[in-house]
Amino acid sequence: MTIRIVGVPMDLGAGRRGVDMGPSALRIAGLAERLREIGHTVFDDGDIPVTVPESQEIADHKLKYLPEIVRVSTLLSHKVESIMESKEFPLVLGGDHSIAMGTISGLSNYARKHNLRFGLIWIDAHADMNTHETTPSGNIHGMPLAAVLGEGAVELTTIGGDFRKVDPKNAVLIGVRNIDNAEKEIVRRIGIAHYTMSDIDKYGAHRIIGRVLKEMRDKVDLLHVSFDIDSVDPSVAAGVGTPSPGGLSYRETHLIMENIADCSCMSSLEVTEVNPIFDIKNQSAEFATEVIASAMGKRII
Repeated sequence: MTIRIVGVPMDLGAGRRGVDMGPSALRIAGLAERLREIGHTVFDDGDIPVTVPESQEIADHKLKYLPEIVRVSTLLSHKVESIMESKEFPLVLGGDHSIAMGTISGLSNYARKHNLRFGLIWIDAHADMNTHETTPSGNIHGMPLAAVLGEGAVELTTIGGDFRKVDPKNAVLIGVRNIDNAEKEIVRRIGIAHYTMSDIDKYGAHRIIGRVLKEMRDKVDLLHVSFDIDSVDPSVAAGVGTPSPGGLSYRETHLIMENIADCSCMSSLEVTEVNPIFDIKNQSAEFATEVIASAMGKRII
């Protein structure tokens, strides 16, 4: 297929600096070359410009850097929708996970215009289901999943248009292990399907991703995968925005992505929260690049 890479070097939604260098780290790890080796045609459209936090003021400590995050997400939404209209595959590189509001808004707009059902697999250590009312930090990278499901500040829920971007029945959260009490209530109320690390321990990654993909094939026409590298255990990927012990193993991560590739049902992918500041010789970006390659069809034989 034809893959169109878009970088979003944003760390405004995060509580620590560094993930703005994620797109560059993934490119340095040879992402485009690895995808071409598989047989894909790859174009890199560079990065969406983001204003650095040092030149901004925080007007609302419950929604830090809100105006710039909304501006960048809106630009990203238009870019992703345009890529879909060109019948290409959007591969979005973050940056913190707040960028997902832009990616998903663009995909959802495309789906609405073409009367297609849109689904979402969110792979993350965190639920990202806080709102401005529940957030303990004000960091917007803890809110994007809630926003695309229609929960939270109107400035976030209306990025790309005033409509709910994803039906909770067509979304699933995989790998969660670090979730605030207030988020738990939102997850239960909305009813989004979720598989914690305890579920993965009990039932296995293969069984869970197989069940998820079977359900998605029956329910949706377009499937987006939003992969936060902190879903992986820090022993495998230390260079992440918000590390949390007890995550996916090296093989579990590749297994999930290999199954997604086998499904041939993924229409877009984003990878977020690679933080070179906390990495060792770009190892986490290299791992993320390998994972992307697995999702795009790379096999051992």
